[in-house]
Amino acid sequence: KEEEEEEVKGEEKNSEGVLLRGIFKVGKKSHDVLLTQTRLTWIPIIPENPTGETSVPQPGVLLLQDVYAVKVKRRRAAGQQSGGAVLGVALFCCKRRGRRLEKDTLHLHNASTEHTHIWYNTLKELIKGHLQQVDMCSFSSLGQLVHFGFSAMFGFGGQCLARAEKKRWMSSTRRREYALVKTLARLRPEDCQLSFLPAKKSNRDKDSGSVDAEVEESWTTNQGLYLSISIMSVPCLSPHTPRGLAPNTSLANGSAALIAVGNTSRSEFIKHLKRYGSSSGQFSFSFVETHDVSAVRIRSRSLVGWSEEESEEEGESKTSPIIQSEASAFTLNIDGELVEIANEVLIRVHPRLITLYGEEVDEAESTVSCSCI
Repeated sequence: KEEEEEEVKGEEKNSEGVLLRGIFKVGKKSHDVLLTQTRLTWIPIIPENPTGETSVPQPGVLLLQDVYAVKVKRRRAAGQQSGGAVLGVALFCCKRRGRRLEKDTLHLHNASTEHTHIWYNTLKELIKGHLQQVDMCSFSSLGQLVHFGFSAMFGFGGQCLARAEKKRWMSSTRRREYALVKTLARLRPEDCQLSFLPAKKSNRDKDSGSVDAEVEESWTTNQGLYLSISIMSVPCLSPHTPRGLAPNTSLANGSAALIAVGNTSRSEFIKHLKRYGSSSGQFSFSFVETHDVSAVRIRSRSLVGWSEEESEEEGESKTSPIIQSEASAFTLNIDGELVEIANEVLIRVHPRLITLYGEEVDEAESTVSCSCI
């Protein structure tokens, strides 16, 4: 009796958290399929061996975070648009092949209409739990819409990308390190007028922003030399920045993080960049200011004149000359895409503008160090 009680307890522990359990054909064999909040597991059903030998089948596992759609499979005649005999459930997912994501489909065959619809409805509700509303920014210049994006970098970030794009024949790692080192060696500030509209806490609960409300608010305007200006409506996590470029914002808080890095020496700027690879401290410098904003306007009063033929000599950015160029365009790095805009850009945050499939994470899973700084 004690052994039987222990077996029952063990079965209860193993089945804890199981939402559904049923028999489906996967391929040509019948499987015992278990569904939990996070995964789908299927184990081949093997008949007893007359010799008494037992073999442990290898279970198949599919994480629900990789499933982006589910569909009821039906048999339909040619030209039939609806109805048809139920064949089972199809789960559409993504699988990682090296550095690439490839589409895949798992077919669960069962001719029972009631059984299939129970599984379909449960899977659909679980997948809906991964839908995430996300803030997005619009970029306009002189009254015309130019782009939509989640993040933008002006100054250092834009110059890095511009240099990297000229070396497309290099590998991605070499190209990134070349552009970073080259831009640091020729570090120059931008002469800008930076205006921003502080975000209200009440805006974070609204589904859409109001232009009329923004007119009533007062803009804060600063003018000076900036090495980098970043606007991020999402944290922008990466292996190099485990907490993200903008760790104080989230996917749908109704505001964007404005990070303005003022003019300083090259050594201090490198210290600031290195702090992104650690847990905190990148904003603790006196030349760095951060704000939660609902809109940003940048007017470039001058542009740094740099080319591939310029001097390799290093100089502190505080003593470097700035070339005036009132009517020139300047370069923006918008989500890794190089965009040239006239000497003024207006960036507005649109709360919960789109819905994506995914989950918000606090930190990157692994950290990759950059050897170039």
